[in-house]
Amino acid sequence: MTSSLRALLRLTLFLVWTVAVVPPYALMLGLRLHGPCRSMAVFYWRVSTRLIGLRVQVRRGVFTRARPLLILSNHTSYLDIVVLGALVDTCFVAKSEVGTWPGFGLLARLGRTVFVQRKRASTGKGRDEIAHRLAAGEPLVLFPEGTSNDGNRVLPFKSALLAVAEPGHGRRRGSQESADATAALTVQPVSLAYTRLDGIPIGRVWRPYYAWYGDMDLAPHLWTVLGLGTVTAEVIIHDPIEAGAFASRKALTRHCQSSVSSGVSELLSGREGSSGTPSREETDHDKDTGQP
Repeated sequence: MTSSLRALLRLTLFLVWTVAVVPPYALMLGLRLHGPCRSMAVFYWRVSTRLIGLRVQVRRGVFTRARPLLILSNHTSYLDIVVLGALVDTCFVAKSEVGTWPGFGLLARLGRTVFVQRKRASTGKGRDEIAHRLAAGEPLVLFPEGTSNDGNRVLPFKSALLAVAEPGHGRRRGSQESADATAALTVQPVSLAYTRLDGIPIGRVWRPYYAWYGDMDLAPHLWTVLGLGTVTAEVIIHDPIEAGAFASRKALTRHCQSSVSSGVSELLSGREGSSGTPSREETDHDKDTGQP
């Protein structure tokens, strides 16, 4: 069960590692060395997975090299950031409140997270920032459920969050750069689930221990997670699709939700999909992070 000693050790190691990495990362960020920054960010999260007892496995699929790229994933916990950050050099789209969280807010700002206001009057500004970053060639991760859940299901995707992928979005707003990015936008759905604890399958009762949702307090939840054993997070990276191939963002949203939902069901059930062969990226990731 939960071990306070294990939690303290993991938290200490994570904090020491973070303090060691942040200064050189911030310096490179200040010098606008975005390429090295992204490489360091991936390395940071990969080491962090080992320090906090998180084992990442890609069941199948690879991330496309096409740009601009918008990655859509289901959302269970703040641990999703660690998992995806360890797999691909990307930035995240998050609600503005995240920027105010102690510790996590600093990491989010250093990671050049795009903060989006929940207020309807402010959504256009966030949408334009997403379009601008995509046009600059930065891959972005968006959680289209709009919130996290208990990890046993996928909530309906909010099509409004995919407005940046709607054909002609940038052109309506008078930005040729954003319009060009939208026209050529590649979208890649991702399914993510926490499936095993110390090698034993996690059932519906234990899975919410790793899910952070509702009115859960962050600090005690994190302490519990760090005190548990080694959890396995499995990922299915679905085939990329061209946003322009869909008549509307709602059609795109339905397609992506269906892919992500079926992938999560597959991961939770433990059954193999159409391909159980590890990808080259999966093998390289396991080697780089010391995973067997």
